[in-house]
Amino acid sequence: MKLLEGKVSLVTGATRGLGKGIAIGLGEAGAIVYITGRRLDSNSTSSNDVSGSLNDTKRAVEEAGGICIPVQLDHSNDEQVRSLFERIQNEQNGQLDLLVNNAYAGVQALTNAQGKPFWENAPNLWDACNNVGLRSHYIASVYAAQMMTKRQQGLICTISSWGGMAYLFGAAYGTGKAGCDRLAADMAVELQPYNITSLSIWPGIVGTELFSRLAWEMSENHTNDGKISALAERYNWETPLLTGRVIAKLASQTNVINRTGRVQVVAELAKQYRLVDQEGNLPVSLRSLRFLIPLVLPALRKHSWLIPDIKIPWSILLLTVLKSPKT
Repeated sequence: MKLLEGKVSLVTGATRGLGKGIAIGLGEAGAIVYITGRRLDSNSTSSNDVSGSLNDTKRAVEEAGGICIPVQLDHSNDEQVRSLFERIQNEQNGQLDLLVNNAYAGVQALTNAQGKPFWENAPNLWDACNNVGLRSHYIASVYAAQMMTKRQQGLICTISSWGGMAYLFGAAYGTGKAGCDRLAADMAVELQPYNITSLSIWPGIVGTELFSRLAWEMSENHTNDGKISALAERYNWETPLLTGRVIAKLASQTNVINRTGRVQVVAELAKQYRLVDQEGNLPVSLRSLRFLIPLVLPALRKHSWLIPDIKIPWSILLLTVLKSPKT
């Protein structure tokens, strides 16, 4: 029997990239996977557009062994989201075991904003980053919790990033990701009495279609920046499937409630659970010496395996390289 056979899951924003990889990972584990996105079929004619569709993801999930149900909707439309959960309620007899909050619409806006401080960008950069993002995660969690609390079980995973703790891609982005972390933590407080787990998930450097393009554009504009050169070299990148496999493993754990309210780093859990990504690789955590030293000393990147995989404590990182609010 597969890990998630008989379990019902929902992955928002799954036409491509991280959402698609998560859906495939849940399909591998045997779950019924509802997926959402704005594009049902690939019909792009623009060379600048990144392809991907719900039906592309559906085929990939089914090839991996799962059952996939695509639902075309816009997560900025609350009524469409309400109807989605009503559909799951009716089709699955009230069962929803896992929600993955992943929908995000800000990548292109962040690409356009690169290199400029927040005040030189249009104020609607905030909405581009945090409407279909932090806000839509909250809305989806409201409806998921209404279903899960009735059955006294469930898991809500909110995709966030290291940008919630360290400066990355600007003020609007970082504030939204810090909000995702706080959303997951505060929901955990209210959901724990109902045996429902709420986690914030931090992938590493994920080689999605959109991020690959963003990294290339950044490297073109900042050729002398060592950290950006690491992006261009795909240093310590991971494929989207790794996050899917980690979430599938978490969803199968009977004691996952012990983790509720906390940030979970994908690479660290993958190491613990002995999981690899689509290419058979296991990247290290972004707080590992094996990542940090070659990031600063590019000559060591090809020999990073010689450096111990030792995690730097959060307390030390907050005093040094990270820029979280100080108290």
